[in-house]
Order: sequence, then structure tokens, then C-alpha cells
Amino acid sequence: MSSHPRPDTLAEVEAAVWAELAAAAAGAHPWRHAVLATVDGEHADARLVVLREVDPKSRRIVFYSDARAAKVRQIAERPRGTLVMWSDAHGWQLRCRVELATDTGGLSATSRWMRIRLTRAARDYVALHAPGTPIEEPAGAAAAASGREHFAVVHAQVRALDWLEINDRLQRRAIFDDEGPRWVQP
Repeated sequence: MSSHPRPDTLAEVEAAVWAELAAAAAGAHPWRHAVLATVDGEHADARLVVLREVDPKSRRIVFYSDARAAKVRQIAERPRGTLVMWSDAHGWQLRCRVELATDTGGLSATSRWMRIRLTRAARDYVALHAPGTPIEEPAGAAAAASGREHFAVVHAQVRALDWLEINDRLQRRAIFDDEGPRWVQP
């Protein structure tokens, strides 16, 4: 986790949030595994995703998916979602309202696949069956030809940050969106 003084101003809070997000994408951090909520028909659908890249300047977060996963279809149908993260060490909850887009065949996906194809992460995309497909029993290492055809990059453009700090002394909440940064009642 990043070590920085406790943020007091809205500008310090926003900078600290983006620093923590960048640290999460870089390695071991409580925010590395975030819950992504999307909509499936009339119901919310939530699952963990692994933050792979964060660009504070463009306010973009990147994670990967199996292109056959329900979330990819959900994103195509309704390209909005919410990422939720919690850090016990900070006592911080973060909700990111995002616009989502997937890339399965472009340069973005191809270049990232080339970086991970020989790593442990690649095995998430080489399964013979799509996620959620009924199977007789867990099979282990049965794999498709290359996995590249099942690899998708998901770009999450952050439209709003909703930060909540909860500790023994106080509770604070701030929102950062098109209306501007502001403190709100927790």
C-alpha cells in the first residue's frame, strides 16, 4: 500500500485515491481485487475482477475477461457499471461509477495478450468451455488452442468516484464527478 499522510482536503483525497488505485494495479493491495457490478436483464450481477492497469490522467482502469463471460455480453448491452473496493488498513471504501468497453480483437487486446500469454494469468482464458458452462467435474488443465481468441480487455472510464472513510474517530465521504468535488454526509 502507498504510504502517504492522511488526506484532509478534497484535492488530497482525490490524489490519494488515484495513488491507491495505481498501487492496486501494480501489485499486492486490497483494491487489486474489485467487485464489478453490471446489469443482467432486470438483475444486478457482481463478480471480482483484477485491476491490471490504472491511468489517473485519463481516469481509466483496465481489467481482463474471458470474452465468453456473461459480463462481456452485459457490457455490450448496457456499458455502465460500478467497481467497489475496500481497504481495511485505510478504512476506505471506494465506489467507481464507470462506462465500460471491451476489446477482443484490436491492438489493445493483442498487445496485452502478448504480455501475459506465457504467464499464469493466461490460463484464465484458455479453457475449452465458456465460464458458467455446466461440466461433469472439474477437469484441471484442459485447454483450447491458444486462448487468445477468448481474451478480452475491459476498459473502465471512471465517471464518478464515491470515497468513504470509516474509522473509530470519524466518518467522511466525498464525491468526485462532473458536478465537481464535494463533501457529502456519509
